[in-house]
Amino acid sequence: MSLDVSNKKPIYGGLITFSITALGVFLLGNISGYEAKQLISSSLQGINMLCNTIVLASATILALLLTLLGISTGTKSKLKEAHYRQVISIAKYDSVLFIAALILFQFFNIPITETENVPAEWYKYVYWTTLFFSSLISGFMVSIVLMLYETIKNIIDIVGLNKDHRLLSSEEKEEQP
Repeated sequence: MSLDVSNKKPIYGGLITFSITALGVFLLGNISGYEAKQLISSSLQGINMLCNTIVLASATILALLLTLLGISTGTKSKLKEAHYRQVISIAKYDSVLFIAALILFQFFNIPITETENVPAEWYKYVYWTTLFFSSLISGFMVSIVLMLYETIKNIIDIVGLNKDHRLLSSEEKEEQP
């Protein structure tokens, strides 16, 4: 997993989002198993909505990447391999996020708070794990959106504004006035 310059800022943005969310969770303090069970029950709908939203957004981003590739190949400008590697990187991370959010969504459809066989102490761990992973997928989503923003900005600079850009191949730069 290589981090080129174009991916560092989006990943930092995702890490900041994750850190802020995780800090908010940490500030809640220690809770008992019974409190955790109640909190899981009350937050279940919101977490399901978060997972559902991220699954839908991830699928939409993958479809948008196909459109982006169409624009990239249809332009008269010759783009460097780095542009296509950037698109592959977004697609790879987005696919991982899609799968993670889908698994988390399925996990929350298990009626864990309704069962009597789970010891009350376990709810605390389920609660903290839930909050950790929801913070993680939120930060991951922010990173992917920022990566997509960078890629779209580059395409606009190259195709729409005809700017000299680092992603233009050397032969294309020679042809530009």
